[in-house]
Amino acid sequence: MLRKYLLPVLALAGFLFGVFNVIEGEHAPVPPQPVVPPPAAPFPAFIAGAGIVEAAGRNIQIGTPLSGLVSEVAVNLGDAVKAGALLFRLDDRQYQAQAAIARADLGKARADLAQTTAELNDVATLLRLAQSITDRRAISTEELERRRNAHAIAKAKQDAAKAQIEQAAAQLAAVRTDLARLDVRAPLDGTVLQVNLRLGEYAVAGANATAAVVMGNLHNLHVRVDIDENDAWRFRHGARAMANLRGNPKMRVALQLAYLEPYVVPKKSLTGDSTERVDTRVLQALYSFDPAQLPAYVGQQMDVYIEAGEVTP
Repeated sequence: MLRKYLLPVLALAGFLFGVFNVIEGEHAPVPPQPVVPPPAAPFPAFIAGAGIVEAAGRNIQIGTPLSGLVSEVAVNLGDAVKAGALLFRLDDRQYQAQAAIARADLGKARADLAQTTAELNDVATLLRLAQSITDRRAISTEELERRRNAHAIAKAKQDAAKAQIEQAAAQLAAVRTDLARLDVRAPLDGTVLQVNLRLGEYAVAGANATAAVVMGNLHNLHVRVDIDENDAWRFRHGARAMANLRGNPKMRVALQLAYLEPYVVPKKSLTGDSTERVDTRVLQALYSFDPAQLPAYVGQQMDVYIEAGEVTP
């Protein structure tokens, strides 16, 4: 009996399941609500751009002029330092040894000068005695010429010794300069934003090396805004500008144009959005704001709106 009705029941269940799926599939999916509502543009016509916060005068990437082992790190993150303050120091044992060799070479050069000066005085005395003889029969012409040549040779040796002293002194000065360069100091007043080296690490010098320390002036902050080249013609000096912090559109601050970099550069991806175009070029405008009005951090992204004129067809 059960076998007789099993197949029709299964067929009916499959039919009902298919009808249910068709009905559910016709419903439009509910789009997910954003965690944070997008910011509203404060101007009727505007230029929108992604901005990144940086220190006034840019973030200073401080490297090491020489490669070497880090023997001391004198600053920590967030330290306020004055111009000339020690940031970090490299191991100086190799350069101290070179300085000792250079000092020894300088001492030897000075001793050589003293010796050649004495030799010059000796041959000069003999030459004067020969030249003071009035009776030319008492000294041969050959002997007189030999003494003149000996004086010239002694004078040349003295000049060479003086040049050797200058060379040794220059070498010692060069080593002392390298010793001073092992102490990397702050180029200006500012705040330490990053410290990318540790005690005992090997610091590498070079244009492509990672910055050892990043500094910046946090008394005033700048926002570097990328303006798409298609909107560059709409940009006006003196136009109002507003910026919103990412994650909280209610946190807004008015911006003041600091300066404009009048050179259009290839765009770099700031937002990380897969739809962001990176094959365009942008005009970069630097705006300033008081950090007391908005708690922003260097490197933080902001949504920037710049007032622009209406686009006429």
